Amino acid sequence: MAHFSSEDEARLQSMLRQLLQSVKEKITGAPSLECAEEILLHLEETDENFHNYEFVKYLRQYIYSTLGTMIEEEMEKCTSDKNQGEGPGYDTLVQHVTKVTQESKEYKEMMHSLKNIMMVVVESLINRFEEDQIRNKEMQKKTVKGKCSNYCTDNCSDSDSSFNQSYKFSQGKLQLLLEQLDPGQPKEVRLEAMQTLCSAPPSDVLNCENWTTLCEKLTLCLSDPDPAFNDRILKFCAQTFTLSPLHMTKEIYTSLARHLELYFLSGENHIPTLLTGVDVTHPNVIHLLKKVRLLNEYQKEVPSFWIRHPEKYMEEIVESTLSLLSIKHDQSLLVSQKILDPIYFLALLDIKAVWFKKWMHAYYSRTVVLRLLEKKYKSVITTSVQQCIQYFESCENMRSDKNLIHPKHCGNKEKTFYSRQELQYIYFVHSLSLLGRLLIYTQGRKLFPVKLNNRKDSVSLTDLLVLFTRLIYYSPSCPKMTVTAYEEDYSPASLVTEVLWIMCDQKECATECLFKSPVIDAFLEPIHNLMKETEAAPNCSETALIHIADVLARIASVREGLFLLLYGENMNSSKDENPTGAHLIAQFSKKLLDEDISVFSGSEMLPLVKGAFISVCRQMYSTCEGLQVLIPYNLHDSIAKAWKKTSLLSERIPTPVEGSDSISSVSQESQNIMAWEENLLDDLLNFAATPRGLLLLQKTGSINDCVTFMFNRYAKKLQVSGHKKFGYGVIVTQMASTAVGAVALRNSGFINALVTELWAILECGRDDVRVTHPRSTPVDPIDQSCQKSFLALVNLLSYPAVYELIGNQDIPNKSEYSLREVPTCIIDIIDRLIILNSEAKIRSLFNYEQSHIFGLRLLSVLCCDLDTLLLLESQYQVSAMLLNAQEENVLEIDGGQRDFIIDGLSVERNHVLVRINLIGGPLERILPPRALQKGNDPYPWPMFSSCPLPNCYLSEITKRVDLKQDNDIGKLLSLFKISDKQPEWVENCRVQFCQTMRAKPSIISGEVLAELLEKFVLNLTENPSDCYFPAVEYKAIDANVENESLSSVQQLGIKMTVRYGKFLNVLKDGAENDLALVLKHSERFLKQQQAAIKSSLRCLQGRYSGHDWFVSSLFLIMLGDKEKTLIFLQKFSRLLTSAFLWLPRLHISKYLPTDILESGIHPIYFCGAHYIEMLLKTEVPLVFSAFHMSGFTPSQICQQWITQCFWNYLDWIEICHYIATCVFLGPDYQIYICICILKHLQQDILKHTQSQDLQVFLKEKALHGFRVSDYFEYMENLEQNYRPMLLQDMKSIRVQST
Repeated sequence: MAHFSSEDEARLQSMLRQLLQSVKEKITGAPSLECAEEILLHLEETDENFHNYEFVKYLRQYIYSTLGTMIEEEMEKCTSDKNQGEGPGYDTLVQHVTKVTQESKEYKEMMHSLKNIMMVVVESLINRFEEDQIRNKEMQKKTVKGKCSNYCTDNCSDSDSSFNQSYKFSQGKLQLLLEQLDPGQPKEVRLEAMQTLCSAPPSDVLNCENWTTLCEKLTLCLSDPDPAFNDRILKFCAQTFTLSPLHMTKEIYTSLARHLELYFLSGENHIPTLLTGVDVTHPNVIHLLKKVRLLNEYQKEVPSFWIRHPEKYMEEIVESTLSLLSIKHDQSLLVSQKILDPIYFLALLDIKAVWFKKWMHAYYSRTVVLRLLEKKYKSVITTSVQQCIQYFESCENMRSDKNLIHPKHCGNKEKTFYSRQELQYIYFVHSLSLLGRLLIYTQGRKLFPVKLNNRKDSVSLTDLLVLFTRLIYYSPSCPKMTVTAYEEDYSPASLVTEVLWIMCDQKECATECLFKSPVIDAFLEPIHNLMKETEAAPNCSETALIHIADVLARIASVREGLFLLLYGENMNSSKDENPTGAHLIAQFSKKLLDEDISVFSGSEMLPLVKGAFISVCRQMYSTCEGLQVLIPYNLHDSIAKAWKKTSLLSERIPTPVEGSDSISSVSQESQNIMAWEENLLDDLLNFAATPRGLLLLQKTGSINDCVTFMFNRYAKKLQVSGHKKFGYGVIVTQMASTAVGAVALRNSGFINALVTELWAILECGRDDVRVTHPRSTPVDPIDQSCQKSFLALVNLLSYPAVYELIGNQDIPNKSEYSLREVPTCIIDIIDRLIILNSEAKIRSLFNYEQSHIFGLRLLSVLCCDLDTLLLLESQYQVSAMLLNAQEENVLEIDGGQRDFIIDGLSVERNHVLVRINLIGGPLERILPPRALQKGNDPYPWPMFSSCPLPNCYLSEITKRVDLKQDNDIGKLLSLFKISDKQPEWVENCRVQFCQTMRAKPSIISGEVLAELLEKFVLNLTENPSDCYFPAVEYKAIDANVENESLSSVQQLGIKMTVRYGKFLNVLKDGAENDLALVLKHSERFLKQQQAAIKSSLRCLQGRYSGHDWFVSSLFLIMLGDKEKTLIFLQKFSRLLTSAFLWLPRLHISKYLPTDILESGIHPIYFCGAHYIEMLLKTEVPLVFSAFHMSGFTPSQICQQWITQCFWNYLDWIEICHYIATCVFLGPDYQIYICICILKHLQQDILKHTQSQDLQVFLKEKALHGFRVSDYFEYMENLEQNYRPMLLQDMKSIRVQST
C-alpha cells in the first residue's frame, strides 16, 4: 500500500458504502451502538451475501497478497512434519498456522497499513456524510457500474496498486487456463497456468461453469512426468480439500482415486515389487506416496462433515476408494515378483487403518461401506484375510526352521527403505486393524465366511479368531516400532491383543466371535503345553503369556465369557474329565505361584506372568459361581503364601547409601517387590467380593493387611482394579456383614475416615468453597452432599458390625463439647447426632436440625435390624430419650391443654418411635409418614410422649383373628395319616403340604401348624439317616434354670415378643415367664454343644449376642406352650435345617471346624447368603446388577431377614409359612424364598437403584404383597435345578468325624 492514490481512495469508499448500505436496515434497527457493533462483528454468520460484497473481496485479496506466501509455506512445513499415523486434525493445523501468522512481523505491518488506509477512507466518508445521503441512489448505481467494469481486469497487472487486481475469477480467464494446461503447451506455460490457478481464490474457481472440465483436465495432468508440475496440481487439490464444499472436493477425490487406479493398472509405470522393496527416496515412489497420502488425509477428515450432504456424494467417495483398494495384480506370479498393490502404499501411510475406523464409526457411512463390500468389493476383505493367513504361515515356518532370520518389524522416523518382509508385515497390520474393526459390527460379521482362492474350505469367524489367537504366541517377539512420533508397540502379539480387547468390549461381537470353545482352546494351547512341558512349550514367551492372560481376564469379566471358562459349552464344571478353561488356568496359576514350572525359573518377567494369570483367576473367584469352581485349588492359600514370602523380601531390602552405585538397582528391585506385594494383596482382597470368599480370606490370616491396603487405595482415590466397573462398595459391605470384617475396617482407619468425612460435610462444610459463597439451605432431610456418607454408614452398620463396634460401650455424655472436637468412631456419631440428651450436645452443632435429622434417619435404618434395636435400647435407652425429647417439644395452650409442636424433628422422632415400639408386617402396623400434607391439618397423626402408643398405629385387619378352625384342622390332619413306613409318610407329608399351600395356604397356621410341625419333626428324627447332628441328652428342669440370667438384649426381646404375641392373640398373661424359661433352657441345651474358644471378637466371648428370634417365633407358633416348644427344639436340633433356621444353634458350636469357629462367620452367611447371590445372578440378573451398582449386597439384607425370621418384614401368617416351608421341604428352601422375595421386588429395586437409596428401601420397607404360597411353582423349579449342589454344600459345614 505504498502507493495509495485518490482513485484508490474513491474506489474503497464506494465498496465500503455498498457494504454499509446493504446492512443499513440491520444497523438502524439496533437498540444501541453496542448492538450495532455486535451486528457488524457477526455479519459473516448472519448475512448470506457476505462474501459477495466488494469490500470483503478486497480485504480477502489484500490479505492473500500480503500473507498468502507465508501461510502456504507454514502449511507445507506442518504437513511435512506430520506423522504417518492419525496426526493432528484439520482444526489443529488451522489453529497453529493462524497463531504463527498473527505473531509474524508481516501480519503486524499489514494491520498497521490497513488501519492507516481505513482511517483515511472513514474520515473522508464522515466529512461527506450529508452529501452522500442526498445522492445515495445515484452513487449506488455508479458502484454497480464500477463493479461490472472491473470483472475483466487483468489479475496479473504489472501495477503495484492492489486496485488493479481482480476480485472475481472470470469464465474467460478459466477457459484460457484450461487451454494453457493442455499437454501440448510448453512446460513454462503450463507451470504458469497452474501457478495462477493455485493463486486464485478457490471459491471463485469452483463457482465457474467450467469446473467439471477443469477436473478432467487435472486428472490427465496428474500423469505428467514433470515433478514440479505434479506438485502444483497436488497443491491445488490440497487447497480444494481444505477450503471447498463436499460436492467439489468429492470430484477432486474421485478424480485422484481414478488416476491412481489407472496408474496401477497400467503396465508402463515403474511400480516396486515385493522382491525389490520400497525405497521412499526414489522420485517415482515419492510422487506416488504424495498422491496416496493426499487421499488418506482426506479419507480421515471427510467423515466429520459428509453427513451434512446427500448420501450419493459419500457413496461415490467410498466406492472410488474400495475400487482402488481392490486392484490385484497377476496372482500367478511368485510372491517375490509380485507388483505392489495400492493397499501396500496406503498401509505404509496409515498402518492401523485409521481411515477405515473413522468410516465405520457412524451408522450413516458404515451401512454404505458394508453394502459395497458385500456386493462389489468383497475382495478387499478376502485379501486382508489372506494376508493374515500368509503372515501366520510365515511365523510357523520361522518357528520350525530356527535357521531362518526373523523379520524386523521395527523402524524409526528416518527409515527410507522397506524390505519385502517389512512390507508384508505392514500390510498384515493394516489387514488386522481393518478386520478387527469390521468384526465389531453385526453386518460386518455377516460377510463371513469368506472363500479364498488357494483353500478348499471357507474361513469362518471362528477360524479367523483362532488364527488371531495363535498369532499371539506363534509370532516372533519384537521390540517397539516407532512409525509415529510416539512410541507404540507394533509387535504382532500386542496388535492382536489390542484388537481382541476391543472385541471383548462389544458384547454381541464377543459372544459371536470370542466366546467359542475352539477360540478358548486356542488361548489355552500354550498353557496345556507348559503344563505338560512339551517341546512346544519353550517357544511361548512370557510376553505372549501375559497377552493371553490379559485377553482371558477380559473374557472372564463378562458373564457369558465367565460361564464359558467355568463350564464350557457343554456346561460341565468337572475338573477330572475334559477340564474346562477355569480348571486349567487355576492349575497353571497355582504352579506359577509355587514356581513349579521349570521353563520360567529365574525369569525376570515371572512376577508379571504370575500377576497376569492370577488376574484371570481373580475375575472368576470374585464371583460366587467362579469361586465355587476354583475352591478345590486353594488359591487363597497359595496367594497368601506368596504374599508372606514377598513381604519378608521387602523387609530385607537394604537401605540405599547415598553416593553408592547400587542405589538405582536397589531402588528398582524394591519397587518391583513392592509392586508385586501390592498386587498379591489386591488379589487376596478380591476374595472378599463374595460371602464364601470372605471366609477364605479370613482363614489366610491376611484380612487386616488387605483391608489396610484397600483403605490406602481408597484414600488416594485409586481404582479397585482394571476390570472392575464400580468402586469398593461391595467389598466394604461384605466386610461389614461379619464381625471379623468390621474389626478389620476399624483397625485400618476406614471407619475413622468415613466418620471424619461425614462430619466435615455435615457440620464444617467443604474446605474448597470460598467464604464469600454461602451454603445453600438443605431442602431434603438428608442433603445431597451427605447422601453418600449416609449410605456408606448404612452399608457398614449391620448387626455383626454394630455389636463389635459399640457392644458393651457407653457413650461419652460429656458436660461440654468443643466446637473443634470431631467424632472419629460410631460411638461418637451416636453420641453427637442421635442421642442429643443435653444442651451441651445441641450447642456443639452448627446445624442442629439438619444434623439431628441425619442421626434420626440413621437410627431409623439401624432399628430395622431388631438385634441392633435391642442393643441400642439396652445400652442407651433410645426410646426413653426420644419420648423425653417429644415431651420437651410440647406447647402449653389456653385451658391447660398441651399440644405438640410440629416440626421436622418431632415428625421424624414420631416415625422412629412408632417403628421401634411396634412389631408387625406390612398389614399389621401403620407407620406415620415423614412428610407433611397439604390442607388445614398438615399432620393428622397423633404424637405421643409416653407409652403405650395410640391405637391408630395398630392395624385393624390383624386384630380380627379367628381361632375357631376346628373343621380346617380335622380336614388337614386327615391328609397327614401316619404310615408304618416312615420314608413314605415323610414324602407324603411334603406332597400334601405343597398341595395345601397352593390351594388354601391360610389354614397352615395356628394349632394346625403347631401339630404338623410336631408330628413331622418327631417322625423325621426317628430315622438316623435324616438326622444331621447327633442326639444330645438334656435333663435340666425349670428349677435348675430359673435362677440363671438372660442378657439385657434377651430380656427386651422377650417383652417385644410377648407384646407382638398378644397383638396376634396367640399369647396370654404369664407368657413372659414361660418364654424366659424356654430361652434359658435352649441356651443351656446349646451350651452343652459349644466349644471352648478364646477370641478377641466380642461375638465369640460367651453367649449369643443377639436375641433368639427363631425360638420366639416357635413359641408363638406353639401358642405359648412351653413344654411343646422345648420338646420340639430338642428334636429339631438334630436336623440340618436347624443350622440355618435357628442361628444360635451353631454359635461357637463344636460341630463346626475350628477355623470356621474362630472366624465368627455363621454358615447362614458363608453358605446360605453365598448361594443367594449365586442364584440371584442367574435367576434375576437385573436385580443382581442393581445391587452391584449400588455398592450393596444381597447377602447383607438376606442375613438380616433370616436372622430375625422376617419379623417386621412379613405378616405373621407369612412368617409361619416361611418356617413351615423350610422345615417340611428342606433348608435349601430358605435360599429359594429369598430369591423369590428379590424377584418380587425387582421393579422397586431397579427404581430405588436409580434414586440411589436401595439399601435404605430394603432395610426400612416391609415386603408388601409377598406371599410364600404364590411362588411355590417357581421354588419347585429352583429345587430341581439347584438342590443337589446346595444340599451337598450345606451338609459340608460340619466338621468331618475321623
